[in-house]
Amino acid sequence: MPLPQSGILPEASPHAVFLTADLSRDPDAAGRARAACALIPTLSDELAATDPAAGLVSVLGVGPGAWAELVGAERPAQLQTFRARAEGLRKAPATPTDLLLHIRSARRDLNYELAQRCVAVAAFRYLDARDLTGFVDGTENPEGEERAAVALVGDEDPSFIGGSYVLLQRYVHDLSRWATLPKADQEGVIGRTKDTDEELDDGLKPPTAHISRVVIEQDGEELEILRHSLPYGDSREAGLVFVAYSRQRSIFDLMLDRMFHADADGHYDHLMDYTRAVSGAYYFAPSQELLAGLGRLT
Repeated sequence: MPLPQSGILPEASPHAVFLTADLSRDPDAAGRARAACALIPTLSDELAATDPAAGLVSVLGVGPGAWAELVGAERPAQLQTFRARAEGLRKAPATPTDLLLHIRSARRDLNYELAQRCVAVAAFRYLDARDLTGFVDGTENPEGEERAAVALVGDEDPSFIGGSYVLLQRYVHDLSRWATLPKADQEGVIGRTKDTDEELDDGLKPPTAHISRVVIEQDGEELEILRHSLPYGDSREAGLVFVAYSRQRSIFDLMLDRMFHADADGHYDHLMDYTRAVSGAYYFAPSQELLAGLGRLT
């Protein structure tokens, strides 16, 4: 089986950098971009070897708008442009770009070195893997061998085995407003206890809780994704860089629709009342073999 890129499956890292870029439309740009993309796994591995304990890993994702130019006519079956969503005050804008570079490790300096001098959004682990809302993030992530089953494309799309669909969004939190909510109300918005990270009983968990909206079952099976989100922020703005990997892009669509759009009973994700999405894009992270082969394309 083709190997996935190094940053998809390993457990969470305390620091991350997210770079997005658009290709120059210069006639020679695609060739230069292919060569540069093909080198990224090697550069990442070489830098990781300087301090194996830091766990430096990376993922390069290619957006649908650049796929044909960079990779070729054949594309992953579910790769498409992110669809914007808007209902009332809740908005999830579409901000597609051609490339995403997701770098993470235990050392910010190694992340910076690999990112070089590109402009980036730097994110970090907050306390014991909590979002800035104070709740643990990523509790529902699969573990062990299940991570690969959830995140990596398999025999259903033979040309792209070992790859993964990527969702990237950036959220800006209204932390001042959030702080005015009593803890019990915050727990109702999330659907978990704040101190012990336990899911609320069904009788106490509102249908508008974040957990109620994003935990979806089909044919008796829970639809899972692999999250690697991290908080970001400074004194002016703070929030969450949400990045997730999946074998099926369609799961992202289901979750986003349930978060931003009200159902027949008027239920939507009430966490969206305290945060706003300011970006949204889909990418596909090819296997290491496919990515390395880009440098040989003419």
